[in-house]
Amino acid sequence: MEFVSPTVTNLIIFVLAIYVGYHVVWTVTPALHTPLMAVTNAISAIVIVGAMLAAALTEGASAKTFGVLAVALAAVNVFGGFLVTRRMLEMFKKKDKPAAKKGEAK
Repeated sequence: MEFVSPTVTNLIIFVLAIYVGYHVVWTVTPALHTPLMAVTNAISAIVIVGAMLAAALTEGASAKTFGVLAVALAAVNVFGGFLVTRRMLEMFKKKDKPAAKKGEAK
């Protein structure tokens, strides 16, 4: 019985993750986007850990390269996700009205 090489297995998992991720992201309604961004940031942090394990446990140079690339992309995703979430949450805050100066009409 012949087994599939670990590189092919990792590539298949990578392609399936892209496919599932694409469909999950595009089916989210806009009202749920902000709360789900915080959750996806946590999931991306888990992806970083998994990518580091994959990069550390592989033997081939190309597999290590893909693992390092996965770590870098997931880190960019986490950082960008936190920035976008913070910006979106600031849109919901009440803005303070500037205080009226003396002598001006209200």
